[in-house]
Amino acid sequence: MEIDLTPKSAKQVYGSPGGSYSAWYPSELPMLGKGNIGAAKLSLLQHGFALPRYSDSSKVAYVLQETDHYQFDCIGDLLWSSGAAGIVLPESEEKVIPIKKGDALALPFGVVTWWYNKEDTELEVLFLGDTSKAHKVGEFTDFFLTGSNGIFTGFSTEFVSRAWDLEEDVVKSLVRKQSGKGIVKLEGSFEMPEPKEEHRDGLVLNCLEAPLDVDIENGGRVVVLNTQNLPLVGEVGLGADLVRLDGSAMCSPGFSCDSALQVTYIVRGSGRVQVVGVDGRQVLETTVKAGSLFIVPRFFVVSKICDPEGMDWFSIISTPNPIFTHLAGRTSAWKALSPQVLEASFGVDSEMEKLFRSKRTADAIFFPPPN
Repeated sequence: MEIDLTPKSAKQVYGSPGGSYSAWYPSELPMLGKGNIGAAKLSLLQHGFALPRYSDSSKVAYVLQETDHYQFDCIGDLLWSSGAAGIVLPESEEKVIPIKKGDALALPFGVVTWWYNKEDTELEVLFLGDTSKAHKVGEFTDFFLTGSNGIFTGFSTEFVSRAWDLEEDVVKSLVRKQSGKGIVKLEGSFEMPEPKEEHRDGLVLNCLEAPLDVDIENGGRVVVLNTQNLPLVGEVGLGADLVRLDGSAMCSPGFSCDSALQVTYIVRGSGRVQVVGVDGRQVLETTVKAGSLFIVPRFFVVSKICDPEGMDWFSIISTPNPIFTHLAGRTSAWKALSPQVLEASFGVDSEMEKLFRSKRTADAIFFPPPN
């Protein structure tokens, strides 16, 4: 049965003066359901506050847009970042993390999070995750601790009073006072807890500052998120990477050789994508741009050529330590095969095989544009 792989943009689920929450749905992007993958995006305006919640899915969060505005005291200690995330792991204390563009966070089951944007530049956070244990296949379901749809609005006042050891009139005020749903806008004078730089340790990896796993001149760069540089990725069960392709460069045709799905969000720029599946049949040929999300099925081969301005994408792979096989370039499977096997496989003579083998002997993964 054919599955539509056409890239899609997110649709708003809810919003307020403080910002909005958008998601991709399996009804429009069927591979989300087939692959048990969820995808959503949080956008916070100035003083926007995403209320504390936990999810039915483990996720990787990636900060798409932020002001990168920091305030320091006279001795250089961080006073405030314009964006902040609150993280409470099970049976742990709250960590208030300063966040900036390029940050990746692993959010395992049971974590409680909140998000806040202090400045007038929009804060955007992408969420990609595993929905194999979710209530709805291919969708995240968040459970809010407060707000008009908060968990405690469903309990009787008696139960909440007993649980919190408070008088019932106090409970009614606590539970009903916050009329917002999911996202609210705080007063500019309201002081949120100050983020602490040390709270980033072990919870955040900035993909724009981390050591490069691949760096090809005029080709592209890759930072891979795995259990080595962010151990929490192991609990999430997903790997991720940020790829930055230079103008008009090509990403080699390749596939995940450990049966993983690739879920790709275009962060910046635009380009062309082709995906080929069973029996050499092309299943996708399209142009993608910033904001597009698409999924490559297991073992299907994908390749990209970006436009002159370049293209960046953030992907999750449904295994914490992914392995890829490339089908062009110095590290490709072709270079490992013996000449006789190539001659017999292609049905060509030795001269043609030598010509084929002589190409792409220095380039790997990313290919600069032709001269």
